[in-house]
Amino acid sequence: MKLPREVATFDSASAMVMSTARFLRDRDTPPMGRPTGRLLRPVAATATRLPVRLRETIYSLASGAEGRPAARMATLDIEDVAARIVDLYPPRRYPAVVVGSSNGALVHLCAALGIAWLPQTLLLPLRQRQVPPDDPMRAVHAFDTTAQALLARNPDFVLHHLHDPNQDRLTSRRMAYFRVKRTRLGPAYERFLNRTLDAGGVLLLAECTRRWPTTRVGERHVFQFGALGGLEPSQYHDGDRRTAAYLRRYGAGRTRWEAPTPDGESPEAEWGFEPALRDDAIAFARRHGYQVRRLVFDEPEDLSPLVADLYRWWYRQRGLPADRLLVESFILIDPWWALRTGCVPYWSTFPVQSSVDALARHLDQSDTYDHLHLALFCHGVESVGLATVDRWHELLRRAAVAGSFAGVDPRRYPSDLSTFFRFQSALRAIPARYPIPEPLSLSQFDRFFAQHRHRYPAVRLDG
Repeated sequence: MKLPREVATFDSASAMVMSTARFLRDRDTPPMGRPTGRLLRPVAATATRLPVRLRETIYSLASGAEGRPAARMATLDIEDVAARIVDLYPPRRYPAVVVGSSNGALVHLCAALGIAWLPQTLLLPLRQRQVPPDDPMRAVHAFDTTAQALLARNPDFVLHHLHDPNQDRLTSRRMAYFRVKRTRLGPAYERFLNRTLDAGGVLLLAECTRRWPTTRVGERHVFQFGALGGLEPSQYHDGDRRTAAYLRRYGAGRTRWEAPTPDGESPEAEWGFEPALRDDAIAFARRHGYQVRRLVFDEPEDLSPLVADLYRWWYRQRGLPADRLLVESFILIDPWWALRTGCVPYWSTFPVQSSVDALARHLDQSDTYDHLHLALFCHGVESVGLATVDRWHELLRRAAVAGSFAGVDPRRYPSDLSTFFRFQSALRAIPARYPIPEPLSLSQFDRFFAQHRHRYPAVRLDG
């Protein structure tokens, strides 16, 4: 089970599709979605003991190594990539297939329903050496020729060139982020749907409505400065005291970023749904007798309380304890182990202040959990908006019996390189074991949502 090298593995879409596909094959999720990832564990363990700046250098080299040459990316046929994605899934019939936005909570919803998910957005990592992280004016046109060639070869996609010197500081030293969003299902996805969807089955569109200011570069090509996480769009462009302190800490020689002026808004590069796909999906479904339904939500984390509550209800229906919460983070997700250990999964985008606040609201509105297991994705840098260890400790203390970090060493957060490997070990250390259950039916999910929808005002289920 491998994705092409032209697609980043260290990314939401690839990690989440791999996790979903492996679950449907009755497998857990290995480190970084790859069984070979375990071979890097000794390297990460050694690096974690080094000083912070050396850890940052190693992180930059390791994550940026996924960048592919511009000449190779310019000739990429993304339909070949789509064909490899659908081949990850077991060839059987599904009552529904999800297409659309990347989302960790959605992975657990697919696991509960026993269905596949096909991503709209993919990250194509482009090798980058000549653009400093703090120079978005230089980044915006650095790969125009490559972008034009890529889009000419792939007419059913839009390109979002993302540049984020805050959260992606270390990776962007060596890699540019080309995120492509499909505007049509395309041959590979259509073949998969016709081959696997039950007659009259459901094509479920997962639509995150989050948008971001962008600058038009060309036809079907926008530049996005900044990304969802610790800063709002205006803070990237206007700057503030926190940003100035961050730039001083990294010797940037400036107190704010100078970036291209936005001239519009677009779906957020990583999480947002490109609505042009919806019309093509509806037309395809009509031709083949499928139903189309829409799961619409404002922010990526809006699905997390819904899915957590669904799992808690499901465990109680099965007569199991429902007192253990697993808080996942970005690509640190594993639906197989969540069900095997009887953990209620709650997914957070990143370990930033907004995610802490969202989790706190969920705990406020829920029955107390006996156990809390907290994963923290470590992106290697003390970015603006990163939540402190003390703030996470506050939430862990809300467990009635015990709260603990799941794989991350709080003394080395956010540059604990071993967390990607210790996360799976932390899941295996949870003592409870339960069989993987038969999936919930769509009608069961519909009834649950209808009864509890007042708790999730930012989520809409249409159709």
